[in-house]
This record gives sequence, structure tokens and C-alpha cells, in this order.
Amino acid sequence: MTTPTALATDEARTRLHELTVIDVRTPGEYAGGHLPGALNIPLDQIQRALPDIRHATDRGDVLVVCASGARSENACKILADNGITAATLSGGTGAWADDGHELHRPQGASRVTWGMERQVRLTAGAIVLLGLLLALVVHPAFQLISAGIAAGLVFSALTNTCGMAAILAKLPHNRPRAADLDNTLAALRNR
Repeated sequence: MTTPTALATDEARTRLHELTVIDVRTPGEYAGGHLPGALNIPLDQIQRALPDIRHATDRGDVLVVCASGARSENACKILADNGITAATLSGGTGAWADDGHELHRPQGASRVTWGMERQVRLTAGAIVLLGLLLALVVHPAFQLISAGIAAGLVFSALTNTCGMAAILAKLPHNRPRAADLDNTLAALRNR
């Protein structure tokens, strides 16, 4: 398995007109701001979109983006395992915005969903606090809950994956509506 090609934000901006940009964040994160022209195909839906992404590579290069680059790198590896070459955006949409490039927001996007990293921090912190509180009030063995979360966070950092994010991505506010994903795949086919 090879490391995916990474484009710097300035290089991606100059090539944006010739790239098919796929944003693999959750729909809520995407609504909070995305690269101009980016199509939202959440990471857990990449397998479903493989035929359409493969077809897009026949017309030009594909750039996969996320918030910081970790999920897009994972998506590029999935694509590579299926014979599809794609690049990732170094630093993700965070670096894009930090470099002064414009982020687009869908019209009528009124609800703001927290970024996945923020959702993970809240959930992990809440579970750790709950484990410590239960250990004080009920039984010391509840400290194992906090230890389990700590071990999961270490594993997450070492493997550059996040099981908690994968679980949180399945919550209703992080899921695309079926019609939205179908429309996105149709737009990808018609590019």
C-alpha cells in the first residue's frame, strides 16, 4: 500500500478547476464549510461511490479532502486498494482556510454540526468523567471505563484511526440523507 499523493493548498487552489474534489467529512461538517465545488461523500460511503469515483478519474484527477487530512488519507488508501488513484489535501480544510482560501457553505444550511474531532473530544471526556464519578460513588472498578477510553485514544493516535469517530459518524446528525447522497453521486457522474 502506498502513501497517497498530497497536494499543498496553494497547488490545489490553482488546479481546482481541473480536479474532482470529494469531501469525506460528515454532512454537518461539510455544511460548515467546504472547498468550492467539493462533493460530499462521507468516508463510510466511499465503497458505495467507487464506480462513480472510478468514472471521475477517467475525466481528470481526484482530490479527497477532510478536516485535517487523516480521513482523506484513509479514503485514498481505500481508493488505491480498488485501483483508483487520488490525492489528498495536506492539512485538509483547516489548512485551506488558514491559508486564506474561501470555504463555501450550502445555501439554507442553518444547523451547525460540530466537527468530528470536537465530537470525539466531548464524548471521550464525558465518558472518562462518568467513569471516574462512578468509581467514586459506586465502585472503584468503574475506573476501568476511563482506562479503556484512554487506551482507545492512545491506539487511535498510534494507528491514525478513530473507532469512536466511526461510531459517532453513524449518528443521525452525522449521516447524509439517502436522497442527498444519491444526488451527490449523480452530480459526480455528470461532471
